[in-house]
Amino acid sequence: MSSPNVFTATDGNFQSEVLNSSVPTVVDFWAVWCGPCRQIAPVLDKYADEYAGRVKVAKLDVDHNPDVASKYGIRSIPTVIVIKDGKEVDRVVGAGPSNKLKALFDRALV
Repeated sequence: MSSPNVFTATDGNFQSEVLNSSVPTVVDFWAVWCGPCRQIAPVLDKYADEYAGRVKVAKLDVDHNPDVASKYGIRSIPTVIVIKDGKEVDRVVGAGPSNKLKALFDRALV
């Protein structure tokens, strides 16, 4: 069950929805076949709800959106990147404890 506060980012909408966003955007680079990606999804959904209106949350399927994944040098998934004012400001690679992701959201607001 996905949060209504999480949207799907694509090669086509990344510029308008993520890079041009007026609030920081946390982008989850994932794939359907990735177990650890499925593991962190509920945690990201929870924080998407908790930080709604202050931080946007996007999921980008690397298999279907190779241009953006390549641009950000995604080599392993899950990779979660914070984009603020059109630039990458933070990155976490791999599935870690939920407090590691919470810290990422908190730093996005600084």
